[in-house]
Amino acid sequence: MSDRGPVVVVGPPGSGKSTVGRLLAEHLGVAYHDADEEIEAEQGRAIADIFAADGEDAFRAIEEDAIARGLRDHTGVYSLGGGAVLSESTRARLVGHTVVFLHVGMAEGIRRAGLSTARPLLAGVNPRATYKALLDARLPIYRELATVEIDTDGRTPDEVVAALAERLAADRPAEIRSERGGA
Repeated sequence: MSDRGPVVVVGPPGSGKSTVGRLLAEHLGVAYHDADEEIEAEQGRAIADIFAADGEDAFRAIEEDAIARGLRDHTGVYSLGGGAVLSESTRARLVGHTVVFLHVGMAEGIRRAGLSTARPLLAGVNPRATYKALLDARLPIYRELATVEIDTDGRTPDEVVAALAERLAADRPAEIRSERGGA
């Protein structure tokens, strides 16, 4: 959005990044972009297939490049994949952006994520333990990057968007008004 770039949405699997990101963009009357969707379109294959064929390191390199372009070229709302914040260069690029961290507890995150094979890092022998380890490792990073943190447990996507819109209007009032056509 405007000179500060897009509002960037981050969080673990199941936090609602894509759903909330789309709804937030709609609420604000701005464009929506999803890094995972862009990667799949660009690569012509699903992220799970990239992981399976090329490995996580190759996927993370592709992701890093896609996000660098997205942060430079996009406005509005931009949702990142859950592990994007693991990249030091991506974290450095997020400095100065409004970064929304959608916090989700383990039980709710597991329920929402469904532990499907579409989420390659959660596939395996003990997906619950994997999810817990993922949350434990990433939570400090999400919180370090966040300019806004919203708890999504027990809230509908619309309730999360309403809370976010209120917080963003307080943080970026002139930009929000100009994006929505206000004075």
